[in-house]
Amino acid sequence: MSLDPAYLDYPLRKRGMDHEYYPYSNLFERPPIAWPSGKAVAVAIVVDLEWFPILPADKPFRAPGHMVTPYPDYRHYTAREYGTRIGFYRMLDAFAKVDARVSVAINSAIAERYPRIIADILSAGHEIVAHSTDMNDTIASGLPEDEERALIAAALDALEQAAGTRPRGWMSIARSQSFNTPRLLAEAGLAYMADWVNDELPYRFETGAGAIVNVPVNHELSDRQIVTVQQQSADSYVEQIMDAYALLHGEASTLGTSRMLPLNLTPYIMGLPYRIDALERLLGWLADQDDAAFHGLGEIADALR
Repeated sequence: MSLDPAYLDYPLRKRGMDHEYYPYSNLFERPPIAWPSGKAVAVAIVVDLEWFPILPADKPFRAPGHMVTPYPDYRHYTAREYGTRIGFYRMLDAFAKVDARVSVAINSAIAERYPRIIADILSAGHEIVAHSTDMNDTIASGLPEDEERALIAAALDALEQAAGTRPRGWMSIARSQSFNTPRLLAEAGLAYMADWVNDELPYRFETGAGAIVNVPVNHELSDRQIVTVQQQSADSYVEQIMDAYALLHGEASTLGTSRMLPLNLTPYIMGLPYRIDALERLLGWLADQDDAAFHGLGEIADALR
């Protein structure tokens, strides 16, 4: 039986990916981006501050890190709450020691339940990034468009009420999006998102509802991936981030350009008493690098815009 010629007629077959958001671009042929600090490497720290309902929702899928054993799963529930009660405050102290301003990706349920945390983030000069409503509100293409639009608005409204200003950035749970998400984020007035991980510099999306910048926060460099999923030690995590910095700085120096090093941190993982010293050591080492500076995601997006 011969193959139907229509099988090979694919309208999105072209150089790059199967969408119209942005053209293909080779990182090594792009003009440099100047960071506000003037340094070659922007170290972007993103803390995931999450609220897990004790009963997980599996539609469209269960969020990573959610409850796993028969319910009520108080062991895992309280382990995650450790992050908001203890781990996050250890991290705030660690950031203060090196004068690092960071981005905190927050479920709006945190703002509603723990307004003191929002006040402490703002008083330390950190940036708030919208991170859905809670860890049951994941996004995928099975989610009706009107429900996704309402979810984005609910998260932004609650965070604005608690913080006094509306977030400029968005990070989805598990970096998951539907086919509508970039357009809905631009429609909601957001300046940037941090879900697509295919680069080491920010780049521009055209969504049909306006432009939005994507700031790539590499999941492979997250503490959840290295420490929890791959079961590696905190010391190994530190070594891998140092190795990543060395390569990025080497490229920036050789090519006369700039690079971004993202650190995605989880308070109930790196805020534990036997890991926080490794994080403090890493932050101190990064602060000592002559050609590195800490930048929030908003600063990085603005450098492109």
